[in-house]
Amino acid sequence: MSIKEQSIKKEYSQYRWQTNSDEIFTEEMKLFTLNAKDTTYALAALESGHLAHVYYGKHIEDDDLSYLIRLGENPYTPKVNKRDMGTFMDTTPFEYPCHGIGDYREPCFMIMDEDGMSSCDLRYVSHKIYKGKPQIVQPDIVTLPATFADENEAETLEITCVDKHSGIEAVLIYTAFNDLDVITRSVRLVNKGERAVNIRRVMSMGIDFDSDQYDFITLNGSWARERIMERSPLHHGKQGIDSVKGESSHQNNPFIALVSHNADEDMGEAYGFNLVYSGNFFAQAEVTQHKKTRVVMGINHFDFNWLLEPGEVFAAPEAVMVYSSQGIGNMSRTFHDLYRQHLIRGEYKDKRRPILINNWEATYFNFDTDKLISIAKQASELGIEMLVMDDGWFGHRDSDNSSLGDWFVYESKIKGGLKYLVDEVNKLGMKFGIWFEPEMISPDSELFKKHPEWAIQIQGMDMTQSREQYVLDYSNKEVRDCIYGMMKKILDSANIEYIKWDMNRQLTEVGSTTLPANRQRELWHRYVLGVYDVMNRLTTDYPHILLENCSGGGARFDAGMLYYSPQIWTSDDTDAIERLKIQHGTSICYPASAMGAHVSDCPNHTVGRSTPFATRGHVAMVGTFGYELDVTRIPENDRNMIPAQVEEFKKYNPLIRTGDQYRIGNVFEDNMWDAWMFVAKDKSEALFTFVQVLGRPNYRSRRIKLKGLDPDAKYLSSATGEVHSGSALMNAGINVSVHGDFTSTIISFTRI
Repeated sequence: MSIKEQSIKKEYSQYRWQTNSDEIFTEEMKLFTLNAKDTTYALAALESGHLAHVYYGKHIEDDDLSYLIRLGENPYTPKVNKRDMGTFMDTTPFEYPCHGIGDYREPCFMIMDEDGMSSCDLRYVSHKIYKGKPQIVQPDIVTLPATFADENEAETLEITCVDKHSGIEAVLIYTAFNDLDVITRSVRLVNKGERAVNIRRVMSMGIDFDSDQYDFITLNGSWARERIMERSPLHHGKQGIDSVKGESSHQNNPFIALVSHNADEDMGEAYGFNLVYSGNFFAQAEVTQHKKTRVVMGINHFDFNWLLEPGEVFAAPEAVMVYSSQGIGNMSRTFHDLYRQHLIRGEYKDKRRPILINNWEATYFNFDTDKLISIAKQASELGIEMLVMDDGWFGHRDSDNSSLGDWFVYESKIKGGLKYLVDEVNKLGMKFGIWFEPEMISPDSELFKKHPEWAIQIQGMDMTQSREQYVLDYSNKEVRDCIYGMMKKILDSANIEYIKWDMNRQLTEVGSTTLPANRQRELWHRYVLGVYDVMNRLTTDYPHILLENCSGGGARFDAGMLYYSPQIWTSDDTDAIERLKIQHGTSICYPASAMGAHVSDCPNHTVGRSTPFATRGHVAMVGTFGYELDVTRIPENDRNMIPAQVEEFKKYNPLIRTGDQYRIGNVFEDNMWDAWMFVAKDKSEALFTFVQVLGRPNYRSRRIKLKGLDPDAKYLSSATGEVHSGSALMNAGINVSVHGDFTSTIISFTRI
């Protein structure tokens, strides 16, 4: 695969624009063609300097696709008809459209200069092509999370555009991956003018499609029901999702897809877009007056401003674009491969995660050293590999109304100190993990009494409490240094091998006591950059520690977080049946290896439902797998099942973690059952899981067609001992028989 640049001369004739004779004009342009695995993406720098989008879709062999721009059909082309430039601007498919110069569709870029003017006009000036992929760096703060690739895995095109009026230089960065249908985009702004400019909007990508015949897919929800997939046809006007909460949010995930009306899991076109960012985002599809569709994605421009002084740089986060000609399922598997291979990093990138037990739902705040050791002793005998001590071990915290920010051990609860507890757990052959909420501060804390100005606030305005806590101003390096210093003392004091990083409230009264007035609206973004800075320090200083992110459950399940933590707590709702929709929706974009999933107590603490222990295990096995209950108090029959579940997870996790996922059931359309498969890359083995939500009175079995197997191979079923061809298993199916509500089964298939 490669990126090509060509100089093109195109002659257009046989159009009577201004006279009675045929008009002929020649347009010189540079055509850029990016080829990923089976994908072609093309754009052109026109003679006027405007960047026009040409094509995005299935791989095309043609070298010259410039005819798709339709310049010869447009009487408003700048070279021959500047008197109608406005019409050209409002009809041309642009690559990175600007505000204020005649394009009235959703723009990607908008500035405001010192005179209060907001129009800008980026034009092509140069480009370069090179092997590999660059990092995205915000100078003096942090390297932003982004996918990575070496010179053998990807190729990059950088196009430099300039707005002559302001002196702003915009570098549009495109990377095409060789072995994946992935193209990433980002933007770097440099103020090369003599005056400061306010960046009011900077999208990471924009693209104009030549049709409106798509369905729009989003992942939406709320606390305890995150990333529920919604699908609807596009309509005239604007349809989109965003977050203004300071994080990617429970309500909307920074992912959208356009799919053909006939697209399902296995057929049809699908275009997926995901922003590698953990703060306020904006993603929109706009059907225009001419029945075309413009898609934009980036940092949310609502309440956003960034002052760019002469010589300063602003780096926008990365947007990932995935194309599939073989349905939504293939799009998902491409995202999974990309994130497992080119985003997740560290010791656990390609490694099974420890099977843990978390004490939160087992004890809440009511625990001490003796209680934790008793849980660990029982858990170690059952084969569980790690104890995680959740909220309540620090300051004087016995409920959620105090001590956030006081990251020192609550000695009267953790008797003998943290090192004693960790050592005792290690003696049992178990690892030890710990919970932090580093971004928050309680009014009832030593830190707040000493530094009330460190909380995000607008001076003179009442501060909104949520969960009786405030948010720390992570734009302030002094705050970050203090919090990380306290965390480091804890981590250096004992053999801690896992951190659960939580965030349990969103941002309000967004103001900083340290930023000047003309930079206050930068706080939304500077806050996220500050979080990235602390996470980067943590993962650099403690590369052996497994970091799991959490935000009230799944409010920050995004690609930005995956760069630092190979797993994220999927949802606070651990009910196995609720998790079917949550995990299905999450898998549309994110791999199973990243989904934090536990077997919890029943009746479930969130919804009150009781489900079989086996079903809870089968559903949790899709993710990282662990337990969230008091093993010393659960029914004996359930406890006796744990060793077998542990061994089952160990056996199948390599396949689940690295294989291709195929969604077979769809609980959004049929609430009666769900099913999925993981298939090895070489098709040598597969694991099928079936969950019956509600039983039925007629046939005891259901006929289910499998997916992803080698049609010419023979497979041995662990359920029946029978051997069938892959073609039979996929085209005719298998009979799956379970009895009762909320029951499940797993079946492995081995190629012979």
